[in-house]
Amino acid sequence: MDPHLPWFVLLNPLLTAALIHLALRRAPAAATGLSVLSAVLGLITAIGIWFSGTPSAPIEISWIQLASLRIPIGLLVDPLSKVMLLVVTGVGALVHIYSTVYMAKDESKGRFFGNLSLFMFSMLGIVLANNFAMMFIFWELVGVSSYLLIGHWFTRDSAAAAANKAFLTNRIGDFGFMLGILLLWSASGTVVFPELAAKIGSLNLSAGFLTAAVLLVFCGAVGKSAQLPLHVWLPDAMEGPTPVSALIHAATMVAAGVYMLARISFLITLSPAAQSVIAWIGILTAVFAALLATQQDDIKRILAYSTLSQLGYMVSAIGLAAPGAAMFHLFTHAFFKALLFLGAGAIIHALHHEQNIWKMGGLAKSMRLTFLTFALGYLALIGCPGLSGFFSKDLILLAAWQQSKPVFALGLFTALLTAFYMTRLFVVVFLGQPRSAAAEHGHDGPVAMTAPLTLLALLSVVAGWPFIGHTLMGHDLAEGLHKIHAGGGAETVMSLATAAFFVGGAIALALYSKAKRDPLRIAPLQNKFYIDEIYAAFISATQDLLASVSNWIDRWILDGMLVRGLSGATWGTGFLLRFLQFGNLQAYAFLFGLGVVVLIYLMALR
Repeated sequence: MDPHLPWFVLLNPLLTAALIHLALRRAPAAATGLSVLSAVLGLITAIGIWFSGTPSAPIEISWIQLASLRIPIGLLVDPLSKVMLLVVTGVGALVHIYSTVYMAKDESKGRFFGNLSLFMFSMLGIVLANNFAMMFIFWELVGVSSYLLIGHWFTRDSAAAAANKAFLTNRIGDFGFMLGILLLWSASGTVVFPELAAKIGSLNLSAGFLTAAVLLVFCGAVGKSAQLPLHVWLPDAMEGPTPVSALIHAATMVAAGVYMLARISFLITLSPAAQSVIAWIGILTAVFAALLATQQDDIKRILAYSTLSQLGYMVSAIGLAAPGAAMFHLFTHAFFKALLFLGAGAIIHALHHEQNIWKMGGLAKSMRLTFLTFALGYLALIGCPGLSGFFSKDLILLAAWQQSKPVFALGLFTALLTAFYMTRLFVVVFLGQPRSAAAEHGHDGPVAMTAPLTLLALLSVVAGWPFIGHTLMGHDLAEGLHKIHAGGGAETVMSLATAAFFVGGAIALALYSKAKRDPLRIAPLQNKFYIDEIYAAFISATQDLLASVSNWIDRWILDGMLVRGLSGATWGTGFLLRFLQFGNLQAYAFLFGLGVVVLIYLMALR
């Protein structure tokens, strides 16, 4: 493979963003064409790895070279990055094509496509970076790009607030990520992934130090992949345009945390304590988000909580020492979740921006192609046997069965909840009679919208098939999948997962097939367990406390002791000294003589 090719893949979106923002007026056409070029180049790069069977070594540029620190600008193209490369460029190109219709009437579509290309550049930088420092730079650039895209309709207060919330919440996780990188560098003397992997096993690190470093790095994944307790930004991020939700908050950005954890899995496996924490945070996030999804009425928010739940599966798999299963599910999830978001966008577009599922209904007849493709995505997500999600999710459940039965039980319960809330969405949106005037006039979109849906539907079916999936995953990841299969329990797990699929779907079908309103209302779930309110109260109380302390310091220390105290002392000293200035020569002579006498007396005492 040409060593320059990965650089073309990376820099092409940056060039696109620069051209759109600075010069081009026909932004949709230019961005779409160049995004398709990125997808083609990404596919060629992946094919090069398949045929060579070994990682590529693109040209590396020396950036910082000190006695104890070497930071290159270099790319790492291996089977792991290949998976994400295909996802980012492939789904990104389809989202660009879809957006030419969805954003056609938007007054700021040039800015939208420019920022979309900037995001593609940022995400590809994370995927291809061969060192922590370079990854962290692109990690922050992804945060900036997502801020711009979530807040694209910044004149809406809700969109501006969602963009701020996403940006600030991620900064909390990123601070821990940065500290973790510094700890690893201080211990190993390198931030380059291959060098760190070669050194870390021979370093005499204490268990506490290694656990702290791994968990601090994990903080970055908690922020980007929206895990508990930093999950609150992702549902609100649905305020951005739906193509943004499909690309950033389903297929790529939120998967960056999982990818980063898979990249450093050689570190995580050295700390059983860190593994346990990661596995439990992941599975608790999966259950928590699935519970909340059962009571949401906004079609995009249901899918957002579904994304949170599926990311929890992937993070838990990392903690269960199954990075291959995590990346396999990331790969399949990208296709069917992008399909579901784009399908939801087609519905919203046809219903004049209506997002409440209880104002839909009967769309199976008027939006047949959208109905069929959405159905395949829905079935893949809930683990229908034979579809991609069935194979990838069951691998995570199998890893949990082998490593931790409590984690498996929660994972199986999450699978049942997933079948329940997605069947609820599907039945309410597509079956029955239209529940609003807008739903009566639903229609499929033009080819630029339906073609990406059709291709994603096909991928949602076949991407997880063992031959295709294991081939795409590369030798190392595929070997990890084989080890999970060889561990035993596959038939038991598959049977239980299939039972969860049928039970969850049947309960939802019984409850919602003829319902005109939601028969199941649980206030804590509707209000997201009041976590946003708790955070708001905590922030308000903290601000009030800091304001009170600041006011006390300002009044009594800065103003009282420093300003007024020093000025008062200066005035008092001056007031006393002025009594020494009598303006009388006889008095001055007397004081001079008295001083001489005192000096003589003191000298005599010695």
